[in-house]
Amino acid sequence: MQGTVDGFTYGLVTPVTAFLMACLGAALGLRCTTRSLRTRGASRAGWLALGATSIGSGIWTMHFIAMLGFTVREAPVSYDRPLTYASLAVAVGMVGVGIFLVGYRGATRMALVTGGTITGLGVASMHYLGMAGMNFEGLFEYDTLTVALSVVIAVVAATAALWAAVSIHGFLPSLGASVVMGVAVSGMHYTGMAALQVHLHPDAVPAPPGEAPTSLLLPMMIGPGCFLLLAAVVVMIDPLVVSGGPAEARRLPGQAVRGGGTVTSIPAQRRHTPPYATAARKASRQPWNR
Repeated sequence: MQGTVDGFTYGLVTPVTAFLMACLGAALGLRCTTRSLRTRGASRAGWLALGATSIGSGIWTMHFIAMLGFTVREAPVSYDRPLTYASLAVAVGMVGVGIFLVGYRGATRMALVTGGTITGLGVASMHYLGMAGMNFEGLFEYDTLTVALSVVIAVVAATAALWAAVSIHGFLPSLGASVVMGVAVSGMHYTGMAALQVHLHPDAVPAPPGEAPTSLLLPMMIGPGCFLLLAAVVVMIDPLVVSGGPAEARRLPGQAVRGGGTVTSIPAQRRHTPPYATAARKASRQPWNR
């Protein structure tokens, strides 16, 4: 028996909120990756890790906010917590591989292709692993071609996001790139959902009226949601993000920093000695002045 699926139980509330969370995670990840390119050592690794966790958490939160609106009319739906959290770990881990590749290798073709493929496969794996964590009296069946299309969307979106992270440095361009990534991630999610068919067991129990997975999913999303808010605070208070770049890049040629302020230092070969000073120096060297 085929089940009746409703992916928009709350109308536009869940898809719009999910899209905004995907944009938030992408924006934070792009800014952290851009910031990492201006640092070295442990600081670079820290910024890259923060960026990977932000993007992974944003994608994971987007997926399960969208799933709040998913119901099967004939059967109650619940979620397996270990598999649900495992999908979060997969998203963060595989996005991290792509972010670190580009962060240390730069925007080379090999790094972008490899990192984008791994990251995109991570996004798709998170989606389908999260779907595997759903429990109900039945099973899912997927259309192969539509699933393949969703994976291609994820890989292309991830590659574009990694390219933007190392190539776009302005605030507004980065914001535009995060919106594009949010559209792509949401498109991947709903493309994957379009490939879905639900087949119920003959003895499936009808779902009680008004039952929804909200009480199950919302508590699990508190942690990643709070992390995204804290990451946003870290990014906003970072002086290089606020000022637009390091102090060295904004310094004029021939300027040096002394005592916390900027003073102008003139190279020796360009210094000009007044004529009277030159005459006084020559006079002091005469024998009768010794």
